Amino acid sequence: MIMESTASFSLFAINFMRDYKKFSVWTRSHELTMKVYKEFAPCFPESEKYCLTSQIRKAAYSIPVNISQGCSRSSEIDFAHFLENSLGSAHELEYCLLLAKDISFIGEEQYAILFEKINALKAMIINLIKKIRSETKEF
Repeated sequence: MIMESTASFSLFAINFMRDYKKFSVWTRSHELTMKVYKEFAPCFPESEKYCLTSQIRKAAYSIPVNISQGCSRSSEIDFAHFLENSLGSAHELEYCLLLAKDISFIGEEQYAILFEKINALKAMIINLIKKIRSETKEF
């Protein structure tokens, strides 16, 4: 009986799971997350370690996490839902970085670089959501 359920799951995984690493939107979001972790978060004051720094890191990694989690879903509706969550995290990251700029934790140039990358990523996510919705009758 256990063998049957394992075999069923394997068939489910083969038939429905997408490889998130093949999505350019995931690759871009992962690169952005690495940039935030390596280049920007370390510049913040120690007093912000558990506040804004933590929030920025969470928002950054939530983008690729939601994309990868959505890839495991069996329906296009569920996949699009996780992409929408990813888009929400991109908006959250954008705001947190605006705040960081406005309180002088990062400079204008640093902010401009990240703002451009975030907006390009948001456009990619939106386009993927639109593509999924146009190709399915579930919406």
